[in-house]
Amino acid sequence: MIALALPAQNSGDFNPPGINELHLPAILPWGAAEGFSKQMLLVLLSVVFISVFFLLAARKQQLVPGRLQFAGEAAYGFVRNGIAKDIIGGRDFMKYVPLLFSLFFFILVNNIYGAIPVFQLPTFSHVGGAYVLAGLVYVTWIAIGVKKNGLRYFKLATVPSGVPWYILPIVIPIEIISNFAVRPVTHSLRLFATMLAGHLIVMIAGSGIEYLIMQENFLLKGTSVLVLVGAIAMYMLEALIMVLQAYVFTLLTAIYIEGALHADSH
Repeated sequence: MIALALPAQNSGDFNPPGINELHLPAILPWGAAEGFSKQMLLVLLSVVFISVFFLLAARKQQLVPGRLQFAGEAAYGFVRNGIAKDIIGGRDFMKYVPLLFSLFFFILVNNIYGAIPVFQLPTFSHVGGAYVLAGLVYVTWIAIGVKKNGLRYFKLATVPSGVPWYILPIVIPIEIISNFAVRPVTHSLRLFATMLAGHLIVMIAGSGIEYLIMQENFLLKGTSVLVLVGAIAMYMLEALIMVLQAYVFTLLTAIYIEGALHADSH
């Protein structure tokens, strides 16, 4: 592949970046495995950043909060009231706030990396991280449903109430596939695909600008300005999507937990 790419570069053809550019060499390689990568480093740093911010925000706990305390309280209140309480309900939501709070800010910071120079890598553009989080949520809401309703939960989750008996042979397999197979896959791939696609678009735009500037044709050089304007717009859109995807992932988690808690009333 490298041998084929070099003649294309020498001939002046545009070679857009691909997924391989997001899979950087390991920082500390070992054995046959990939080793310790930039993605792993950013994930660890995100835990440090989040912990330090909220520890500093909660350090003084003044009656009249300062800026940092106000920001921390507002961030916590957004997840507590805007997601947990609104979706799960006022009676049961508090015990699930720590999980939802951790998910939201962990995903948010790891997404925002893609919009920050030097970091410049949304860690969830690698599908493994998205699978792990979705798998954690999957096990959690099933465990909640079983704890609340016993093994009867699986019947409640797959046999809708009020459906005529003669339609059940069609409905039950659909419910099983939808709830226990499709749900965790879509939960993870939605996060991964948007992070990967958005970052690739920005990378392609940046490579296109560089390519156009290097051309001898003055008209092509001028076109790079238009591409730059589009790249800035896509950059801002990607930053918005990074925030939205953290919210959507956490919101769906709350919806799944609420469904497991109140399966007998659905």
